[in-house]
Amino acid sequence: MLVALLATGALAGAAVAVAQEHAGDDAALPAGGARARSAPALPAPDAALPRTPAALAAALTTTARRLHAAIGRWETTRAVPRAVTYLALYHQRMLRLMSERRVLGNATIARVAPDVRGEARDTVLARRQLAAIPRSPGRLPRVRVARAARAGRLRGYYAEAQRRFGVPWSILAAVNFVESAFGRVRSASEAGARGPMQFLPSTWRAYGMGGDIDDPRDAILGAANLLHRAGAPRDLDRALFAYNHSAHYVRAIRLFAHRMSADERTFLSYYAWQVYVRTATGVRRITGPGRP
Repeated sequence: MLVALLATGALAGAAVAVAQEHAGDDAALPAGGARARSAPALPAPDAALPRTPAALAAALTTTARRLHAAIGRWETTRAVPRAVTYLALYHQRMLRLMSERRVLGNATIARVAPDVRGEARDTVLARRQLAAIPRSPGRLPRVRVARAARAGRLRGYYAEAQRRFGVPWSILAAVNFVESAFGRVRSASEAGARGPMQFLPSTWRAYGMGGDIDDPRDAILGAANLLHRAGAPRDLDRALFAYNHSAHYVRAIRLFAHRMSADERTFLSYYAWQVYVRTATGVRRITGPGRP
């Protein structure tokens, strides 16, 4: 039915057209500069990652704590702050490495400080579940990205959908995250799924309630309607499997949702992550600092 775009890991994409980041989002600013001089330096966008479990665990612990503190200062109806952007990117890159290199990742999780271990563990396990979903063979599709709706606005849409349909806000956020990186991915899937929640047009006609498939509020409400009619909130696993026929998808969504529900700062961390795409020559980051 719906095709997960794996926005948290490596989207399928060969020719990539990238939209300019919003001018008000200072994510495009360099890591140095006068505003950073009074605080510890922010990690450079392509800073080298530690490659031993002890060093990686120490870096992840420090970065996660700094990221959480920066998130606490973020007014979420505004653009992602510069500090959150740079810390979230370093955080994301470490967790990507831990997901891909299992021995290193597992050993690192065992050494991460208890206050950030749950977030690291659930995120790594969720990314591994997404990576296990078989990819469609053939030509890699074109990927187009643009800015997402502000985090605070999305959070309000999730809450509205939860009140109306009973689907937990964190489940809707996790679907939005996996399907389109919170709406940053604007291109259709190989199967023709569209919009922030990646609906096939035929499915949208059944569940979209007359809304706009590309509008974030309408798409989130449509997804909640589909999930509710498929069994949520009573049987979330069954409902999610109806949304995407993959047990790996269901497990990934549940892990991401559990983590966001346990600590809402994780939702904002994921929101601040960048989009990576799979191309014919390898995986590339196409949004954030140092990118068009």
